[in-house]
Amino acid sequence: QVQLEESGGGLVQAGGSLRLSCTASGIDRRIAMGWFRQAPGKEREFVAAISWSGGGNTHYASSVKGRFIISRDGAKNTAHLQMNNLKPEDTAVYYCAGEEGGWPSPRPYEYDFWGQGTQVTVSS
Repeated sequence: QVQLEESGGGLVQAGGSLRLSCTASGIDRRIAMGWFRQAPGKEREFVAAISWSGGGNTHYASSVKGRFIISRDGAKNTAHLQMNNLKPEDTAVYYCAGEEGGWPSPRPYEYDFWGQGTQVTVSS
């Protein structure tokens, strides 16, 4: 059974930084990994994704490009989301997702595995 576990959420002031991490267990092959978020009363939206091979094969939502950086640990199914210059509108529950096809898709329905989510709150 594949499980994804997020960590690193919390409360930060606007302009601050947070680093989220996600580790997938129960799977031997490398998967693409993505981050999505959902604010109260809103639909889940894409944030960033990285391919199974990492490197420069990444994809970002326009709202976070230049502020957030997604990375992964070598051959492991561990991904990080470095969030800089945070804004109150970044407040949401952030979900990690895994995609067996290996490509950094922005479409949530293409992901096979999901974490439980971690809360990020940015105060003004």
